[in-house]
Amino acid sequence: MDLKSWNNDLKNLRQIILKEDKLEESKKLFFCLHARVHSSNISEINEKTFEDELWENLDEDKFRTATNEKGRTIAYGMWHCTRIEDITMNILVAKGEQVLHRGNWKEKINSGIIDTGNSLTPEQILEFSKTINMKELKNYRAEVGRMTRNIVKSLTFEDMKKTFQKHQLQRIIDEGAVLDVEASNWLIDFWGKKNVSGILLMPGTRHHVVHLNESFRAKKKS
Repeated sequence: MDLKSWNNDLKNLRQIILKEDKLEESKKLFFCLHARVHSSNISEINEKTFEDELWENLDEDKFRTATNEKGRTIAYGMWHCTRIEDITMNILVAKGEQVLHRGNWKEKINSGIIDTGNSLTPEQILEFSKTINMKELKNYRAEVGRMTRNIVKSLTFEDMKKTFQKHQLQRIIDEGAVLDVEASNWLIDFWGKKNVSGILLMPGTRHHVVHLNESFRAKKKS
């Protein structure tokens, strides 16, 4: 993972994302950052992305059972960061329906949960990971990534400054996307303090790198 150039691009995006005359440049930079944390087939870039590297030569057993220092599997990490992108981009930014509910994804992925998984213990993470369909999780990630790119294409400068209303945040809890427990519901306060541009920065880009890094550390374990 060439994180140095990625982090430099993220730093540049932070500096320009709320400048009206830099809207199109900001979108272009976001798409570049976002492309590298998803599979190359969603953006059709001619380079291996961070996600491509993760899936390369990854067998299903390691996907389900290898853990990092936090007890998190690759299955969990990819589910978790994808769910958070789906929730924030579709409920908060687009005020629409989650991708998860549009294509029977819970059943396809064979997931025992629909929330972000923040409250799972290491033991519960291993149990969750046993039945996850790796191929369908990859497909879900791709669909979430494509939807995000479509949403961002239509954003105006005024949209970038918008904050989120209480009923939008409550909807996340009501839909069971975030559990209303201490280990998870802090996310609602965290997102409630952001505007749309803040969501594009975190979790839209940076959050994936956090969990890709964790997943790479799990993958490296013998």
